[in-house]
Formats: sequence, structure tokens, C-alpha cells
Amino acid sequence: MASEDEVYKGVPRSAPADFDGPTKERTCTDIIGTIMIFGMWIAMTAIGIYAMSNGNYEIVFNPMDYDGNVCGTNFNSSNMTDYPKLVYINSLGGGVCVKECPKVENLTDIYTLLTYNGVYQAENASLPTDYVEVANYSDSENALTCDTQLCPTDPELSYNSQGINEGIGFAYYAVDTFEVNKRCLTHPDALTRIDQLVNARDSNVLKIEAIDDASEFFSRLYGDVFAAMDYILLLGTLLSLILGLVYAQFLRIRSVLSTVIWTSILAATAVIFATGAYALTSANDWETEDPQEKSDRTIRWTKIFSYVIFGVGGIVLCLVIFLRKEIQLAVACTKEASRGIAAMPLLTFFPILQIIGLLGFLFIWFYYAVYLASMGEIITVPLPTTGISVNVRRYEYDAFITRSGWYFIFCLFWTVAFIAALGEIIIAMSISKWYFSRNKSSVGNSTFLESIGASAYYHIGTAAIGSLLVAIIRIIRAIVAKIQKKAAQMDNKFGEALLCCCQCCLWCFEKFIKFINKNAFIQTAIFGTAFCSSAREAFFLILRNAKRVASISFVSSIVLSVGKLFITLLTAGISYMVIDSQIGSEIHSAGGPTALIVVISYFVGDMFMDIYEMSIATILQCFIADEEMFDAHECYADEELRKWFDDYDEEEKKIIDAS
Repeated sequence: MASEDEVYKGVPRSAPADFDGPTKERTCTDIIGTIMIFGMWIAMTAIGIYAMSNGNYEIVFNPMDYDGNVCGTNFNSSNMTDYPKLVYINSLGGGVCVKECPKVENLTDIYTLLTYNGVYQAENASLPTDYVEVANYSDSENALTCDTQLCPTDPELSYNSQGINEGIGFAYYAVDTFEVNKRCLTHPDALTRIDQLVNARDSNVLKIEAIDDASEFFSRLYGDVFAAMDYILLLGTLLSLILGLVYAQFLRIRSVLSTVIWTSILAATAVIFATGAYALTSANDWETEDPQEKSDRTIRWTKIFSYVIFGVGGIVLCLVIFLRKEIQLAVACTKEASRGIAAMPLLTFFPILQIIGLLGFLFIWFYYAVYLASMGEIITVPLPTTGISVNVRRYEYDAFITRSGWYFIFCLFWTVAFIAALGEIIIAMSISKWYFSRNKSSVGNSTFLESIGASAYYHIGTAAIGSLLVAIIRIIRAIVAKIQKKAAQMDNKFGEALLCCCQCCLWCFEKFIKFINKNAFIQTAIFGTAFCSSAREAFFLILRNAKRVASISFVSSIVLSVGKLFITLLTAGISYMVIDSQIGSEIHSAGGPTALIVVISYFVGDMFMDIYEMSIATILQCFIADEEMFDAHECYADEELRKWFDDYDEEEKKIIDAS
């Protein structure tokens, strides 16, 4: 039994028939926090409305040519509505508007050049002049056309001529392209072919597209992602949402919970090995094809990927074997959480409500951000050429737009953290009401709905204050990341190392704040106290019970991580097979889109598993507070829960005595 000074102040030592729950009144912190977050949204809306009245979203979505015209629109000096695509002429962004992205059967024709003033051909050209339909630039003051001196036909001279200027001039060879978001990107094989024809590989030059392996990889990845965007959105969000919901529903059934968890562990391990086997088999099949469709580099990296996956599977299998007792303990933790969740079935659907709220905000935020990004001023940037003036157009933002952009990023960080924080309070309040109820059969979906209303009415400010701390750290990390990029451009190794250390410290501090926030929200949900007092009480409560809290939190996180992994891997496996069978012939590899689906499905699975993580943490704090507030015969914990904690404490004592 805790000493008198350890007992929560203001709570009666004799237990009433039902614990009253959180105080139903707004604190000053809640009021201030509510005003702050609504003020943030109002300010963001004001900037967004101003941007909508002064910007043009087409400037962001449509590409801009070298002369400042926006392809596909009637913007600036020329009408480009019939020419919606952009073909790049040089590596610094200069290009011309065209009707369709050009297709060249032989990848390239070095005697046909695309210039700032249309198509130019030498005598040996094999392509027709209308291989691409270019907008009319004859009236442009910046239009430049090739001639025999600026663009000589000799292959050994043409690449270094003033016209092409090693990829940063006003002309470039006719190449085969593919479309990505209205931009015509050069096919990597076409660049390799140009190197062979003009002998440019030995030159330390800058080309329209870098031809090294990394640039080729990202170029293909970019194209594959856009080609499979519908599948990414459908499978990454909808499929993972369904799997996460089904998995969460099974976890709340106590009779099958242990079976579900162990099956998930074994299935996740099997999926890892199956993925490695599939990748290795595919690589071997590609290698024996005649003719070989996949490049040697793709086959080599696929084999390396399979070996890495086999290694990961082996590590996971070893962890399962050596941590089987800890996993059993985590199963028991999850069973207790499932009791409370099972009493309120609607609670398992709560992540869907959070996702809808997040998507609603993101839609508005993105709408405002697009208009804000279109408010830049068009400037002329001269290219580093000799003897002739070659320019491109770019956007430059003034101080107001730059600061507004950073503010929008801060609003995004704060709102995302706020939605998660308010969700944690709602879950904690629902579970705490279930715990502090003598008649647990009276707890149902209405309890969950009441918790939503009470949290939204009384504790928005608490969620806002806690999420504000997280948002501040994240915006600082974003600023440090920007400085890191500049340090890398300056090749300042000492600065890069120092900033990397700062990032690590900020990451650790963010994790610490999120831990304090979560436990503070639980205290707020139980007692209705303000954020600062809740954080203080939670900190000292955990400090008094550090070993118990740390052990149970660690082992329960193992099971929850397996749940996230299971949802992610199952979604990724199904997605890969669907994408490969449906559009496998249209893309370079299904691996790129699947990797993006993995990221999306992990976050979706994390939202569902957070219900159990928050429920376990809430039950743990409720039990400890229950012990400190009331005598043993007056505690709210039922016999089964007390027996589980007693068995756990006894097991811990045996371990200590044995050591």
C-alpha cells in the first residue's frame, strides 16, 4: 500500500460504487490550447484564401517552358493550351511545350535536334520533321535555332558545340521519352545510346538526365510509381485498411487471440522467407530467358535483395525462439486490453474516423499549398555558355511566401500530431471508464461515443498543447535538414557531422516528448486534469513503478510490432502479385510501387495497433493508480486482472532471485 503522500490528492480513499471519472470542466490550459490551435487553422485559412485570390494552380501542376509559358494553359505571353507536355532541352530545366511526348523507335537520332525554336535537322537525319509537334516559338525574344556553326553535324564535335553545350545549351538530340506528370523524361537507354554515338562518356559533363545507375534507378522508379498510382492508392490504403480492421476484430476475441498472435508471428516469418524465395526464383528465371528482357543490373540487385530478406527472416526466427516467454507475457497483456475493447466494438473502427479527419485536412491543406506555391515571381536564369546567351525561366519566392510555406509545414506537423493526440485521449478515456466501472457489463458503445464527446468538448486544448511540443521539434528538425542539405552542397564534412548529431538528439527528444505526452493524456482521460499537471503526475507514477511499466510496455510492443508487420507484409505480398499480373509488362518493376505500398500499409496498420498499445498503457496506469488510491478490497481491478499482475510480479521476483 502506498504511503499517504504518494496517494493521488483529491481522490477519496474509500471507493464509491462507480468512479466519477474525469473532471468535467475546462482548465485554463485547455482553453489556451483550444484558442491556439483554432487560431492556427484560422491563420492558415486566411493565407490560403489570399493565395487563392492571387495564385493560379495550373502553374504548379503544369510544366513551364524556357520562355516562362505554362504548357497547356494561356498563361504569360503565348497560348499553349494545345501543347500540354514539356520536353526538356537542357539539364537546368529549359524545355519546350509539345502536344505529345516524342517516341523514337531507335531511341535517338543525333542528326535531329530539338531546339528552343522547334526541330532542326542535318542532312543525315532519319526522323521526319514532325516526329514531335512543338509550339510556335518564332515570336519569342529568347528563341534560338541551330545552324551549321552552332550545331555541327560531326558526332565528335556536336556534343561540345555551343548549341548542345554538353547538355546545358538550347538544343539536344531527338530522344525517346516517356511521360511522367506531363513531363517527357528521356529514356535511360537513349542516353546510353547517345554516349556510344558521340563518344561523350569520357567527358566530365552534365547531361539532361544523369546516366549513372542511381539516376537511372530513380528515373524508372518515378515512372513506375506514376504508372501504378491507381493500384498504390487502392491497395495501399483500402486493402491495408481492410486487413487492419479484420486483424483488430480478431484480436478483441479473447478465445482466439493467442492463436491469432502466434499465427501472425509464424505467418509473418513465412512471408519474409517466401518473399526472399520469390525474388531469387524470379531473378533466376530472368537470367535464363532468351532473349533476356531484364537488365543484368536488375537481376543482380534482385538476387542481393533476396539474400538480405533471407537474412532478415533468420534474425526474426531466432528472436521468436529466444523470446517465446516474453511473447506469452505480451499475449496476456493484449488479452486484458482486448477485454475493454471487446466491450466497445466501435472502438476498433476508430482509426477509420481518424483517417477520414486526416484526409479532410490534407485535402484543404494541399489545396491552399498549391495556390501558395503558384505565387512566385518568374525570373530569368542565364545558363553558363560562351558566345551566345541562353536562358531558362524559374520561380523565385519572396520572404512572405517563404515564411508562409514554412508556416504551412508547421500547420501540417501540428495538425497530424493533434489528430493522433486527441485519438489517444479518446481511447484512454474509453478504457479508463471501462476499468473504473464496478459493473463492466454496463460499458458499451455508448461509453465510447460519450468519450468522443467529452474529449472533444473538454480536452481539445490538452491535445493541442501536447501536439504543439511535437510539432515544434519536428519543424526544428526540418530546418536542420535544410541546413544539412546546404552543408552537403558546400561539401562541409564537419558541418554535416555536427548537424547529423543534432538530428539524432532531436529525434531522441521527440521520442521522449511523445512518451510523456501519451502518459499525460492517460492521466487527463482518467482524472480530467490539465496537461502540465497530468504530465507531472504521470511522470512520477511511472518513476515509482519504473520496472513494471518498462517491462510490460516492452513485451507488449513485441506483439503489436508483429501485428503491424503482418498487416504490412500481407498487403505488400498481395499488392506485388496484383501489380505484376495486371501491369507488369507496362512498368520496369513492381518493386518500386510495392515499396510505397509498404510505407502506406505500415502507417495504416500502426493506427490500428495503436488502439491496443494505448489500451495496454491505460490499463497499466489505471491499475497502478487504483493500487495507490484504494485499499486492496476496494480496488476496481477484478480478480482476473489482479491475478494476472500478481503472477507477473511473482515471475519477476523469481527471475531476480535466480539472477
